[in-house]
Amino acid sequence: MDVKELAIIEELKARQGDVWSILRIMSEFVHGFDALSRIGPAVTFFGSSRVKPDNKYYKLAEETAYKLGCNGFTVITGGGPGIMEAANKGAKRAGVHSVGINIEIPKQEEHNPHQTISLTFKYFFVRKVMLLRYALSYIIFPGGFGTFDELFEAATLIQTGKTYPFPVVLFGTEYWNPLMEFMKNTMLREGTISPQDLNIFRLTDDPDEVVEIVKEEARKKLKFLEKCDIQPDIREVLDRYVKEGT
Repeated sequence: MDVKELAIIEELKARQGDVWSILRIMSEFVHGFDALSRIGPAVTFFGSSRVKPDNKYYKLAEETAYKLGCNGFTVITGGGPGIMEAANKGAKRAGVHSVGINIEIPKQEEHNPHQTISLTFKYFFVRKVMLLRYALSYIIFPGGFGTFDELFEAATLIQTGKTYPFPVVLFGTEYWNPLMEFMKNTMLREGTISPQDLNIFRLTDDPDEVVEIVKEEARKKLKFLEKCDIQPDIREVLDRYVKEGT
């Protein structure tokens, strides 16, 4: 077999691999949409996987998720330890859906045991869609590179109009204030962002304030959906939550 024939075989193998990748990606999207389409209005939590149960942010994440759950909101996390575990734990204790969107990685994080709906994905970008698609709000606790990735991806999607605007709540003013100061004093001054971009973020240290922010977002989303001939089931659920919360 000559070099040309070997090259053709390798090209065909590569193309076949691409086709199978496309099918695997499609199957992950279908699986995720099918599993999450009926979970109702939800809030997605992000934060460090490294914090322990005795950490103040772990305790506050659990409390915040519990209070959101008591108001009928589903809680979604990345399914791992730390802040994700705390939020799933709080939601489960409140008796609502506690969703874990897990990922297959070489150094596999242990899935936390507080998920009532547990999904695992191979592809990060599919997982990101699932974390975003069903969220009325992002609640972002102190975290590392992964947390910052999710934070700025959400900000970019809102800034560019690629998603319906929703509150990105930064929990822990002591942790997040330096970032906000950098955005105001450096990025804004240099013209790399606009003044209105800073309105994407809300800072707080209070679980009750988070609940009020999410409830207000539910009211806004309901008004928006009432103008659209879409998702009647979601409109009905939001309407019930808004009435019960007022």
